[in-house]
This record gives sequence, C-alpha cells and structure tokens, in this order.
Amino acid sequence: MRSGTPTIVGYMPAGVLIPDGYTIPYYDTRTKKGYQRQPQDSRINQLASDLRKDRTDLPTAVLLNIRKRDARNALRGGNLELNRLPELGIAAMFHVVDGQHRILALKKLIEEDTERWSQFMIPYVCLLGAPEEEEMEQFYIVNSTAKSVKTDLALVLLRRRADKDPAVYQALQERGREWQVDGQAIVERLAVESQIWKHRVRLPSMEKGETTIPSASMVTSLKPLLSSPYFGGLKPDQQIKVLDAYWHGIREVLRAAFDDPAMYAIQKGVGVIVMHSVLPNVLECVRNRGLLTADPGSYRSILEDALTKLQGENGVGEPVSGIDFWTSAPKGAAGSYSSSAGRRVLAAKIRQLLPSVEVE
Repeated sequence: MRSGTPTIVGYMPAGVLIPDGYTIPYYDTRTKKGYQRQPQDSRINQLASDLRKDRTDLPTAVLLNIRKRDARNALRGGNLELNRLPELGIAAMFHVVDGQHRILALKKLIEEDTERWSQFMIPYVCLLGAPEEEEMEQFYIVNSTAKSVKTDLALVLLRRRADKDPAVYQALQERGREWQVDGQAIVERLAVESQIWKHRVRLPSMEKGETTIPSASMVTSLKPLLSSPYFGGLKPDQQIKVLDAYWHGIREVLRAAFDDPAMYAIQKGVGVIVMHSVLPNVLECVRNRGLLTADPGSYRSILEDALTKLQGENGVGEPVSGIDFWTSAPKGAAGSYSSSAGRRVLAAKIRQLLPSVEVE
C-alpha cells in the first residue's frame, strides 16, 4: 500500500473466518468508534438464497485487515500462515473492511450446513498491520468512488442474462422483478419496429439527438401495465401490437405533438408514464365496446374526448386544454404534473374523462 502496509491476495475457506475468525467494526454513535454501516438483512438473505441455489458466485474479493503490525511476520513464501500468529502474540482475527454482507450470507449458510459451506472458497485482499485509521480510509475509497452501472445498461445486461439462462428469469420471478426483463424486451422492439418510437427512445450509449425518453424510464413506465391481467397475459408479439396501435391512436388525436415531439410532453417521461398507467382502463373500454385492441382507430375513439377536454393551468397561470395542455413548459400544463404524485393526479383526470364501462 502507499502507506507501506503489506497486503496479501488469495483465497481462503469460509470456515477460516466463520464463525469466530472475524469482527466487523460497526460505527457506534456513542463512542464514535468504528466505521461500518449496519448490515441489511434483505441483502444477506438474498445473497444466501442465490448461493444456496447456485445462482451466483463471489468473484470480487472481500477486504480484510489484521491490525497488529507484526502480522507481516506471518508471511512465508507468499503464504499467510495463520498458525504463526499466536506465536507472535497475535489473535488470528480479521477485521472486515469491505464485504460484510458476503461474509454474513456465508455465516447464515454455514449455520445451515457446516460441512458444505465451510469449504467455500472466498477471494480476499488482506492488509497486514494497518491501523484502524487506514481501514477507514480504504473503506471510504471503496464505498465512495465505486460507480454503479447506469440503469439503462443494467436492464440491457439483465435481459441478455435472462435470455441465455432461464434460472436468471426464474430468480427474477421469485423477486417480482421479471417485468424489468419483459419491459426491456418490449422497449427494444418498439425502438426498432414502431414508427412512433423509432429515433425517440434513447438506448444505452446513444447520444440524445432526436430522442425524447431514456429507455430505462420507458421500461419503468410499463411496470403497472405488465402487471395488469389482460395486457400482462398477452404474448410479447401481441403486447407490441397493442402498444403500437395505442400510440398511433394517440397520435391521431394529438398529431401536432408527434410531428414536433421536442415541443410537447406526450412522448417524454410524464406523458409516457401517465399514458401507460391509463392503458389498462382504456383497454377495458375498447374490449367493452367490442373494438379491436390492435386497431389505432379503437384508441382514437376512446381517447379523443378525454385528450381534447383535458385541461390545466400552464406555468404562467393560463388555462390550456387539448393539444396545448401537452406543450412543453411554461406554455403547457403537463410539466406541472412531472412528480410521482402529479403523475397520479394527471392519470386520474384522464381516467375520469374516459367513457364508462357498461356491465351487461
């Protein structure tokens, strides 16, 4: 290390650490000692479940430290000989600098099946003789400079994994997250196949250009729709046809907004999220009237009055309606509904303007 602290990198059986070979220096607000966050049971349980079902590996090393400076004297031939530590008057105790959830998940598994999981090999990096202050510095570096994968790319990678490994999709189903893969597949197809959405959806690594919505936002907008009984039960090809027809129907009502999408909010986050959230209600109206769910005209007839009569106040307090409602701020009103609460209110307003569903 820059400080002169030697390190050793390798693998060790989990049984060397667990149950009594490690300690986690949690931060204590009273004494101001320690630096670790309290563990999250959900993360521990999820990782233990994935390891138990052989769905994951632990490819990244845990970061440990043996605090006594003389610990470096237990190195021989590139190996850390733990049995030499007592001879040096050092307890063979590892301080966990980073990786507590991995270790605690393995602790849970060892309690279930000691023979199996004690032999599980953990990759590790171990500081030899670093003081607590250096541990804190390394903890800060690891946890403050790491950058997570952007959501749009993460969804692409998740879909690719699920396509190649059915176990990945099964695990997502168990967690109620399969909509992410299903939604990503739909959005990728719409971005290529739909006249409405071609050049409008911003896929990972794309420049903004003429796009109006990031792919991750559009995937998220599909979550309630994919959970709805009718749409969620359709085959992917049918879902694509319904969505494409739906947006073509909206375009027939608000044509100007689609001819100049940058000047209007309908193909941006607020418009897409709200219009997708009301689609289950629109589908009920379409089916109730015996109309075709893959025909743009069906959606035009259901939505025309609602979208024409929709009213609100723009950024300067003036009443606007119809196509003007969707004009970008400050001239339009849609932008004032961009918060999650605002989107719920706007969706409710549109639902109130839809035709009633008749019960036979």
